[in-house]
Amino acid sequence: MHTVQTWIQAARLRTLPLSISGILVGASLAKLQGFFDTSLFVLALLTTVSYQILSNFANDYGDGVKGTDNQYRIGPDRALQSGAITKKSLQIGITINIVIALLFTLALIVAAFSDNLVLLFVFMGLGIVSVLAAIFYTVGKNAYGYRGFGDIFVFLFFGGLGVLGSCFLFTQSFQWLHLLPAVTVGAMSVAVLNLNNMRDVDNDAASNKKTLPVLYGMGFAKTYHFIMLLIALGSVVCFALMQNISLLILIAFVPILFHLKRVAWIEKSIDFDPELKVVALSTFLFSLLFLGIVFLLS
Repeated sequence: MHTVQTWIQAARLRTLPLSISGILVGASLAKLQGFFDTSLFVLALLTTVSYQILSNFANDYGDGVKGTDNQYRIGPDRALQSGAITKKSLQIGITINIVIALLFTLALIVAAFSDNLVLLFVFMGLGIVSVLAAIFYTVGKNAYGYRGFGDIFVFLFFGGLGVLGSCFLFTQSFQWLHLLPAVTVGAMSVAVLNLNNMRDVDNDAASNKKTLPVLYGMGFAKTYHFIMLLIALGSVVCFALMQNISLLILIAFVPILFHLKRVAWIEKSIDFDPELKVVALSTFLFSLLFLGIVFLLS
């Protein structure tokens, strides 16, 4: 029998603040337009959390089956790799989580689009795509996370679908200006993934996992990292100025400045590990500040 604590560790709850950041920002954008519904907000959070846990279970399974975690792993032990959860049990856990994620998705879109069958089916389709994306990031022979495409999907799902999709749930409309905060969340989420890939570069190279640091080297990865975070900062500054939102929101980027200085001088891949928390929590802080400032304005 696997303990509850074992499953909690496999769910990697420390990744959840980053995953819900897009929902917080999307709900804030809806509030700026005069739209907000508490029940939709809660359902959106629950749906996002279920997808993130599904992704974590699937990544644990995919990397474990491929033996990726058996080389030079630096981060926390994975459930399958460490033997804490068996392959069969993790498969069952993934299946159950798929059902939970789709049920939350159905409840969310029915609440949002009960009078619009077209949007209901479109968003249910997006939910199914999200399930497939969560699974095939590391699972299967053609797992896209092993082919250097993880960054694109993280940007699209955390930034695009997370921010713009959640805002659309409330407003059923789209504004081009909202691309700016979506880019901020997406770019910061990609930066977290890039840090993870820089930390695991030796392990990934030995396992033929072709992340960007493996494909193009650490020099490229660091430059890419700086660019992502500068794009994130520039996007939110532009949005704040155009929407007359307090620049106090930039407090979230203060830790990032010190982070970039440290990253520039890192030579050992293990030293990237504590930096993941810095960028993930800065993203979450940005989303909380965004939400707080918007609600104070309303």
